[in-house]
Amino acid sequence: MSYSPPIAELQFSLLNSTRALTHGGGSLDEDVLAAILEQAGSFASDVLLPLDKVLDRSGASYASGRVTTASGHRDAYAQFTGGGWSALSLPSQFGGQDLPLTLNAACLEMWHAGSIGFTMGLLLNMGAAETLHAHASATLQQTYLENIATGRWGATMAITEPNSGSDLSGIRTRAVEGADGSYAISGTKIFISYGDHDLTENIVHLVLGRLDDAPEGTSGLSLFVVPKLVPLADGGLQPNNVQCLGIETKTGLHGSPTCTMAFGAGEASTGWMIGGPNRGLACMFVMMNRARLAVATQGVGIAERAFQMSYDYAASRLQGRIDARDRQQVPLIRHADVKRNLMKMRSLAAAGRCLMLAAAEAIDAARGAGSQIERASNQALADILTPVAKAFCTQAGVDAADLAIQVHGGAGYVEESGVPQLWRDARVTTIYEGTNAIHAIDLLTRGIAGRNGAHFDGLQEEFGKIASRLAENQDHDLSRLGRALSKACADLSAAVELSRATLKTDRHTALAGSTPLLELVGLVAAASYLAAILEKCPAGHPLRTRLRENFVFFALQLLPETGALLAMITAGRQAFSGVFHEFDRPVGVSAAGSNAFDG
Repeated sequence: MSYSPPIAELQFSLLNSTRALTHGGGSLDEDVLAAILEQAGSFASDVLLPLDKVLDRSGASYASGRVTTASGHRDAYAQFTGGGWSALSLPSQFGGQDLPLTLNAACLEMWHAGSIGFTMGLLLNMGAAETLHAHASATLQQTYLENIATGRWGATMAITEPNSGSDLSGIRTRAVEGADGSYAISGTKIFISYGDHDLTENIVHLVLGRLDDAPEGTSGLSLFVVPKLVPLADGGLQPNNVQCLGIETKTGLHGSPTCTMAFGAGEASTGWMIGGPNRGLACMFVMMNRARLAVATQGVGIAERAFQMSYDYAASRLQGRIDARDRQQVPLIRHADVKRNLMKMRSLAAAGRCLMLAAAEAIDAARGAGSQIERASNQALADILTPVAKAFCTQAGVDAADLAIQVHGGAGYVEESGVPQLWRDARVTTIYEGTNAIHAIDLLTRGIAGRNGAHFDGLQEEFGKIASRLAENQDHDLSRLGRALSKACADLSAAVELSRATLKTDRHTALAGSTPLLELVGLVAAASYLAAILEKCPAGHPLRTRLRENFVFFALQLLPETGALLAMITAGRQAFSGVFHEFDRPVGVSAAGSNAFDG
């Protein structure tokens, strides 16, 4: 099993970013950038990659209310935090290094490629620290922020409940204010990643709950810090009646303990509010959006690793002959369809990387210098690109892992090859941090037809300009690809116009078409950012040929899907008019029909 971090591609992208070289109020030296990427990549390939199979096979174990991580997990975590990697993009006053989120995203891609199961816990710490930095009181920040940011303490995002999954309006965790300003927290949360473990001395849960007098729905949610152990004035830690009831047996991510957590079973747990009453969801969105960007890096990391594993196997595995001139078997990589699969994996990873970094750069711009209007505009752009990147990149990871199994053939279906683990680990990425279908609905209703509609139109205009510049290129092949991108942009424009109109007259059909619309947006955005980075790569540059090949394949083999997606959206009303009534029966009534078995 091998993985070579794509440092050259990442470094070139970051050097051509307007935000990636920002360091605090100054500029990040190019040599320092290279050193950071090299060291982050070495940690991924030298520490995480060998550990990944151990985490998958041994996993985390649960006994007597405690979770124990696999052998080597604690040592790797100590190396990670000891190297100062936990808080790259946080302020220095809290133990961070003031580096841009774009650079942090590049590092996360490599770490996730090394081991999603390990890195999953790290992104929770990063998101929790950012949430506390944005919304917590000075007292809470002083108590918790640096401990979480530096990795001394772990953190979780405690949202989901047994009867409340994606619909957060059903959350019933209760919070009762005490005389000292703290809150008594009681409730059960499920699917809590790293809800309990032995990596840190304490675990701090960010818990969504509801005050007794809170309004119904998501507008009545508040956010609380609920530590496993309460910090005392003398530096000690006191148990807080936070219990792990068990861990899930999952398809993948075995090294990441997914816990059921009980707060206040018997005596209530103590928590402290973040951000004020009934503002919990707004506060939690900081952590949720950072997690969504991080999950996009998971998809890119998996796609890159799937490609590399498949390339190495196809280059060495002898199988079949191409024609009569071949007297001996040839490597798999000489077969046309294997080449196609390899190029699809490589171009998906490259395009996803460009899209993911563009989303991270928009977030950096939104929280950087500039006027309030400029920051608000960049925030709107980030709100659009984050769900698009999450959906495109995670599906790219799943698709690449699936193709890796295909390229490996029968060996790819055998666990010993390590390939099935890629698919098992990647599969959940399209589900957690908001299913891709939920992001599709959000993109349509808020990003396209809602308050960010004008910003989305501006983004479409940017994509159109990239395509026009490419179409006018003196290189005939690139000009042809520019015209292909222009055609995809036209498909997107037509789909957006139709979806907006349909949403006003037939919401059901519009929402049914939201996933094809999100896929169409993702294809055009990924292709546009891939084209933009190719534009910036001069002739003779070592990466020029690779970037060109990636864009050629993406534009000619993947981008034509925009036409089919537009056709699906256009035919939505007709396609669903005779279907939905079959699924609208009352609960308990069979949808098979009375004559389903008539013979």
